[in-house]
Amino acid sequence: MKKVLTTSFIIFLLLVGGLSIVRPAAPPAGVYAIKNVKVVTVTGPTYNNGVIVMENGKITAVGDNVRIPANAQVIDGGGGFAYPGMIDANSTLGLLEIGSVAGSVDVAEIGDWNSPIRTYVAVNAHSEVIPVTRVNGVTTVVAAPQGGVIAGQSVLYNLDGWTIEDMVVKPTVAMHMTLPSLGGGGGRRGGGGFGGPNAAGSAARDQKMNELRKLLADARAYATAKDAEAKDPSLPKQNTNPVLDALIPALKGEQLVIFNANREADIRAAVDFAQEQKLKAAICGGEEAYRVSSYLKEKNVPVIITSVYNLPGHEDDPYDINYSNAGMLAKAGVKFCIATPYDPESDEFVRNLPYYAGESAAYGLPKDEALKSVTLYPAQILGVGDKLGSIEEGKIGNIVLTDGDMLEIRTNVKQVFIAGKPIDMHNKHHDLYEKFLNRP
Repeated sequence: MKKVLTTSFIIFLLLVGGLSIVRPAAPPAGVYAIKNVKVVTVTGPTYNNGVIVMENGKITAVGDNVRIPANAQVIDGGGGFAYPGMIDANSTLGLLEIGSVAGSVDVAEIGDWNSPIRTYVAVNAHSEVIPVTRVNGVTTVVAAPQGGVIAGQSVLYNLDGWTIEDMVVKPTVAMHMTLPSLGGGGGRRGGGGFGGPNAAGSAARDQKMNELRKLLADARAYATAKDAEAKDPSLPKQNTNPVLDALIPALKGEQLVIFNANREADIRAAVDFAQEQKLKAAICGGEEAYRVSSYLKEKNVPVIITSVYNLPGHEDDPYDINYSNAGMLAKAGVKFCIATPYDPESDEFVRNLPYYAGESAAYGLPKDEALKSVTLYPAQILGVGDKLGSIEEGKIGNIVLTDGDMLEIRTNVKQVFIAGKPIDMHNKHHDLYEKFLNRP
């Protein structure tokens, strides 16, 4: 007769070290092949009767005459389209659920100097907003911190997984700053630099800028001392300073610094400050970026445009000035991408990212540039152009299958693949649609 270990005996063995729990290895990612689709690669040719093969989360083959592996799970695209997943370079997705419920909001810390803050550790992977967003073709987002002069560091992650560790593409993608505004202009919902809490009197602004310059100078001295200590252990050991420590990658040009600015003067001030401090910079907001396009081009500073649906900022502006902004930047040769604005109430509108690009395409932005503005260009600006943004061999398998142009509001998204696997397309919007469709 076999002896059966009782639960209490198993616990005893665990306590005394007699047994160890071995976590089972994660099952290997499947092999998937998508066939019978028009593959819009973004960077290469469009394949009218294309095949995409993905294995272990990566794209391994794409083209018209691609051999499908015998062990692949085959998905028939039904003659539709395959696009790379879209990337939103400015959101608080996973940090903000419902603005009026304080316990669901984790977008900012108090104080002005929050360089050590990392949104990577705060993302709620089970947010109800994530499934709603990804079923519309947005597969990757930046979760950006808000508030203060230095808000902290953002994370870039895919919208599928049980934990942020499963989802992360780049744990610290950028440092985010909002310089004190030069003032003036009307109120704005996102992007900074339009009066409101960012506006300051001249003396107060100068004082805050001096404090920021001193902080960066201290961080440089701190980095120099740490480097010297690493080379010569006999030197006095530096006390760890988290605020200064977190600034070192940005000061060495290894980390992107994103400045929130909308007004022309504030954009210029941010670019000038970045040049002065030798920072690798990008502008987020960029409502009046078209006014300084030649300067942005000269300084090679990209723009994350979040103002497509903003009202005109000045009484004499044309009604379509914000629709046309991206087209004017493209014509000037400025590197840019299109993203959604920060909304303090919710991130439910991140799903509308394709329509921001589509609106710009209707007002002067070439159609292929509009597609790149939400796929390839954000990937390049964020330093992951080798991983995301197009359908190419070796890149992460983030694919969107549609029945039409992805930027067209009438198009239906049929299936989304993230990291080489089809995701569950179920979401709260679908539940509500079914509920009220059958309303008695």
